[in-house]
Amino acid sequence: MEKNTKPIQVLLCCGAGLSSGFLAQGARKVAKKKGLDIKIEAKSETEAVLYLPKIDVLLLAPYYENFKAKFTELAKPYNVAVGVIPQKVYGSLDGGKLIELAVELYQHQTQADL
Repeated sequence: MEKNTKPIQVLLCCGAGLSSGFLAQGARKVAKKKGLDIKIEAKSETEAVLYLPKIDVLLLAPYYENFKAKFTELAKPYNVAVGVIPQKVYGSLDGGKLIELAVELYQHQTQADL
């Protein structure tokens, strides 16, 4: 991953922000251990829209997959990449895999801007 001028801002979105909060915590530990400049927060679905101007990547809990198109449309003006966290990653609270997904989406989004 290239060194950015600012950290990659990632927001995890779930029902109340609780389960994704545990996943975000694990991902922050992995990012710190690997020396990655990534900031990860978790918020509820109702709060997520408010953060679109401030984030680079929005990751939805698996059970919000049906809302991906809606969030993608809302995120488009802010150039935010939107993805769905795979159930395996979400269920196992795999912070490392979450980081990989976020970075991949971010890099894809930034390359699309070129």
